[in-house]
Amino acid sequence: MTEEQLLQQPANAYMNEPQRQFFRTLLLAQRSELQLRIEQEFRALREQEVHSDPADLGSAEEERHWQLRSLEREKKLLDKIDQALERLARGDYGWCAETGEPIGLRRLLLRPTATLCVEAKERQELRERHVRDDA
Repeated sequence: MTEEQLLQQPANAYMNEPQRQFFRTLLLAQRSELQLRIEQEFRALREQEVHSDPADLGSAEEERHWQLRSLEREKKLLDKIDQALERLARGDYGWCAETGEPIGLRRLLLRPTATLCVEAKERQELRERHVRDDA
């Protein structure tokens, strides 16, 4: 099934087996791609050469810091993909964790790991903004 075919399905077909299979395939492809990228970044970190010049050392350390932060973000995304695959296996995928309403195919295509519908996500961000402003 293509994205176009997915979006052309009627509303009452939401999260039927072909749609679940589409997202399972999408998530597994993203997972494989992410794992490969993480492996390459780890390899690059291990192969970094040691610099004797203090300026080079500082630059290398800063680059290493950014690479580690990137790896941390990618690991978190990998965890979210695994959680989405678990929700698919349980039959919870595509449904808002807060309201129980459909998240929506377009949102899931943009963010396959989404757990909240747009309205619930907006409320969450508003609450977070208030907490930040109060701090």
